[in-house]
Amino acid sequence: MRKLVYFVASTIDGFIAAPDGSWDFLVMQDDVPAFMKEHYPETLPTQAHAAMGIEGPNQVFDTVLMGRGTYEPGAAAGLTNPYAHLRQIVFSRTLSASPDPAVEVVGDDPRTFVAKLKEEPGLDIWLCGGGSLAGELMPLVDELVIKLNPVVAGAGIPLAATGFDPHGFTLTGTTPLPSGVVVLSYRAGR
Repeated sequence: MRKLVYFVASTIDGFIAAPDGSWDFLVMQDDVPAFMKEHYPETLPTQAHAAMGIEGPNQVFDTVLMGRGTYEPGAAAGLTNPYAHLRQIVFSRTLSASPDPAVEVVGDDPRTFVAKLKEEPGLDIWLCGGGSLAGELMPLVDELVIKLNPVVAGAGIPLAATGFDPHGFTLTGTTPLPSGVVVLSYRAGR
């Protein structure tokens, strides 16, 4: 069965974006994309692949899941097909059609859809964001990989927007980067 991996950047206090959805305050020094290229190359936008020397078939993921709030800022800037090397699925109850034929918009229940998706053959599934979608899908998350930024934001979009609903994870790895970002890897369950 394919794994659902929530791979995301977060502040120390658990926010993945500012209240307006921006994330330019997060650390993006050269060591972060270098780590991503080495371990999770599919998480870099397609437009960066040539410049970063990323070639060949996908190694980890073949599908990316996003909420509307994660997808729309790029689409508004003209980047309607950010991960052309992946199957791109945007969950939204308000978008009626996709702005790009390569991007699938799903209005159905995310848990039901993703549970079926995990049973299909293929590589793992990357949950890109946002916090509301991650909150809905948390019971299905098999791995959590957090690029923990040395920043305290105070407010913003939480890592997983849910009511009180604890989900246990076991730490499987830590990778400190020179910029101060620490990549924390977890597997579901205690």
